[in-house]
Amino acid sequence: MSRPVLTAGVTALAPAIWGSTYLVTTELLPPDRPLLATTVRALPAGLLLLAGTRVLPAGPWLWRTLVLGTLNIGAFNFLLFVAAYRLPGGVAAMIMAVQPMAVLVLAAVLIGDRIRPPHGLACVLGAGGVVLLVFKGTAVADAGGVLAAVAAAGCMATGITLTKLWGRPPGTGLLSFTGWQLTAGGLVTLPFTLVFEGLPDTLTASNVVGFGYLVSLGAIVSYAIWFRGIARLPAAAVSFLALGSPVVATILGFLFRHETLSPTQFLGIAAIAVAVALAQTPDHGKRKWLSTPNTRTRL
Repeated sequence: MSRPVLTAGVTALAPAIWGSTYLVTTELLPPDRPLLATTVRALPAGLLLLAGTRVLPAGPWLWRTLVLGTLNIGAFNFLLFVAAYRLPGGVAAMIMAVQPMAVLVLAAVLIGDRIRPPHGLACVLGAGGVVLLVFKGTAVADAGGVLAAVAAAGCMATGITLTKLWGRPPGTGLLSFTGWQLTAGGLVTLPFTLVFEGLPDTLTASNVVGFGYLVSLGAIVSYAIWFRGIARLPAAAVSFLALGSPVVATILGFLFRHETLSPTQFLGIAAIAVAVALAQTPDHGKRKWLSTPNTRTRL
């Protein structure tokens, strides 16, 4: 059990870093430029990794990389930003809490993972914990924002499942694999950035620091950790770790933006922690051939 727990702990660092993205975006980046933030976060990081590893996808991995890069990075980040701009309060985070449930279903259908009673309880606790953590007052739902949040949850769930299903091609390192997806995701959003937002006329020192953070920790480090975790943990276990992102965002808001933390929010954090722990329980009845690296590669 010690190795899976350690792997889960390391993988949880990725959502923790992503939870800091909101603070960095609001405090350091140019305002109202979600496409620019998404593209600058992904494309330079991907190109740096490609330059360092000098390994490019070939054969079926050309289209697989495009699919994974779009789902995991390009479309997911853009839709998440749209939802955050159009929905009040923490409604976007509440809708995104359905993502682990979608992963449970997709992993059962595509990979053969079993849905077990602890997973059901984890779903209830995770969704309820997110509601307690982020919901404030009466929210008026915007249809476009709701659709964007649902689509973002679908992108993340499908991306996690397909990344687990396809694995990595033989001989391809983690950094190369991460670079492929970051580059693909950045290239997908680049045309939309240039058409709808354009490039800023000037950049302040704070902007440079913010973009540097997104490229380094927010992309290269976090996504490498995330894809490593997907390769080593069950899909459901990884998906629940993503619930740590709103927890970190809330704590950072309390520390740096003087936001309050109520007893209800502490209860929400505790419920999320229990949900994540439940999702990490091993499935001793799972067929062993499903977890072998060679099988994931062939799929």
